[in-house]
Amino acid sequence: MSTTSEPLSPRHPRPAAAAPRPYHFPRFERRRLSNDMQLVVANVPKLPIATVLLLAEAGAVADPAGREGVAQLTAQLLLEGSESLDGAALTDQLEGLGATASASADWDVALVRCTALVENLPRALEILGGVLQAPAFPAREVERLKAERISDLLQLRADPGALADETFSRVLYENRSRYCLPAGGDENTVPPITREEVQEFYAARYRPEAMTVVIAGAMSIDEGEALIERVFGGWQGAAPDQVVVNDAPASRARQVHLVARPDAPQSELRIGHVGVPRSHPDYFAIVVMNAILGGLFSSRINLNLREQHGYTYGAHTGFDWRRHAGPFSADSAVKTDVTDAAIREVIMEIERMRAAPVSHDELSLATSYLDGVFPIRYETTDAIAGAIANMIVYDLGDDWLDRYRERVRAVTIDDVQRAAHAHLHPDALQVVVVGDAAAVRDKLDALGIGAVKLVE
Repeated sequence: MSTTSEPLSPRHPRPAAAAPRPYHFPRFERRRLSNDMQLVVANVPKLPIATVLLLAEAGAVADPAGREGVAQLTAQLLLEGSESLDGAALTDQLEGLGATASASADWDVALVRCTALVENLPRALEILGGVLQAPAFPAREVERLKAERISDLLQLRADPGALADETFSRVLYENRSRYCLPAGGDENTVPPITREEVQEFYAARYRPEAMTVVIAGAMSIDEGEALIERVFGGWQGAAPDQVVVNDAPASRARQVHLVARPDAPQSELRIGHVGVPRSHPDYFAIVVMNAILGGLFSSRINLNLREQHGYTYGAHTGFDWRRHAGPFSADSAVKTDVTDAAIREVIMEIERMRAAPVSHDELSLATSYLDGVFPIRYETTDAIAGAIANMIVYDLGDDWLDRYRERVRAVTIDDVQRAAHAHLHPDALQVVVVGDAAAVRDKLDALGIGAVKLVE
């Protein structure tokens, strides 16, 4: 039997792609509970499991000045024990139920997550209810997690990519902005945090009136309401104050910030400026524009730096979506001897995106990808609950998930160019280079794209 592959016969042409099937995100319902907590339930009966997310207005933007990192520390400490269970007993009981649990804080909110079989969910939520309503915050665990954060920072500083990310945030925003420092704080802000300050942050920010519980799984809205009322109904607390973040840029002039790593074989690049808030009405045009510029493997910047010039294994761009204006950046690691050339090409592609309309093929590729990949992202209860949580955090409207594909497909060539003109700012780019300063400094000066500053 021959193993040689043969071309398809003209009598058997390649099948044509079928028309996209309609997609509807799982239906969900909202209710307001007796203590003003919001409940959102998506009944997904495919499997006998459920994921519960509890959202609190306790993200890193609420960190007190000089104590940046307390939000993440507080969230991590929640699972270190309650007044009735220490951390080890809590972990043992959740594992005995086959439940997974985690707690974290991003820039905007804190999030406690639990997934379990529906039959075990009531007991798992009782355990987490005790943690959320009466956390112990053991002094020993406070010190341990602080030490772990400092150790992590030391390791990150040895990683050129992480160092480039941190430097980029520091030079991008005004010194007074919370966005200047890492969400988890740094070596100046984490060590002074006390257990009492963790307790104060918890008391101020973990308030049920501003909390949302999201359930995705084999459970109805009535069952979810009965369960959450039983666990959290007696918990009271008014909503905390809203946090306003200073997201003003440190500079509106193009500058180069050089972090010296002697004899580094490559340079880590971060090139960008302050972007826009997640709620911006141009969101879909920006997403499609970014996909064409640097968001996909076939994007302009990746094909330029990787395929055309061989400067790097990969390059990409992205907007970091937050309630306030997060960064826009182009990221790559390139060979030291082409650092200046790679920067020039990135800036050229950003300028070209503004200068002329994209092609029909580029637009079709980007929208087809974004449209096609959307449904497969939400095949688990965890992913469904996360999508609903994202919708709530950014107040996107209940039809946002159902209309996502329609809105992506509606983006036009004119929309893309308008978004590029409005939201790409070549003259305001901040260029961060982490690499061999002796090898690249003169070339960066010769580029003439802005003053070159050596960053400690």
